[in-house]
Amino acid sequence: MTINIINKSAHQLPHYETIASAGMDLRANLTESVILQPLERTIIKTGLFIELPIGFEAQVRPRSGLAAKKGITVLNAPGTVDADYRGEIGVILVNLSNEAFTIENGERVAQLVIAKHERAEWIEVEELSSTERGEGGFGSTGVK
Repeated sequence: MTINIINKSAHQLPHYETIASAGMDLRANLTESVILQPLERTIIKTGLFIELPIGFEAQVRPRSGLAAKKGITVLNAPGTVDADYRGEIGVILVNLSNEAFTIENGERVAQLVIAKHERAEWIEVEELSSTERGEGGFGSTGVK
């Protein structure tokens, strides 16, 4: 699959680090460092603009190392870039740690996963089929 991309940053294009990688790192495109205080959120621009084929989305996901080591994550994970969006890809980061975190230009702040998706058509009915689970909600399928 090929995807058209415009790179207005000074950084290399996102790429897969290994043959089995699902995601590609997104880098901050900043003119100056951004300090993210505890519980603060901000949008970090990437300088990237993409043209996805219809039937695909780009999912913006947290980087596990950044989340585990620094408490920095993507707030709306996964964020979705729709096939008809032509604006710059931004990453909504939040600092869930107790310490300020400085984001530098070029820092790997998130990962991008390209995923196929389906479109659903609703069929209104009066009743749904029954299942063993039924209306059991949150935590209802766990071992007691």
